[in-house]
Amino acid sequence: MEIIFITIPVTILFIATGVAIFFWATKGGQFDDLDSPAHRILFDDDQAPSEPAPGATTTPSQINPQQDQQQDSPPSAKQP
Repeated sequence: MEIIFITIPVTILFIATGVAIFFWATKGGQFDDLDSPAHRILFDDDQAPSEPAPGATTTPSQINPQQDQQQDSPPSAKQP
């Protein structure tokens, strides 16, 4: 019976924390626009990025420009 004196205040504390977090998220605009992020993934970006992002690594074609020439040339006919 004594455990109920611990569980009830702990439960009330959990509920109050959950309600406070909910109102904090609502006030911060967390639930303002629920549809746009879901639809944004469906549309392609029309513009290619003009510069690489900061910290982006270089591509192999930037390291070895001859590699692009090898990939663009048609494969040679294999002899049996």
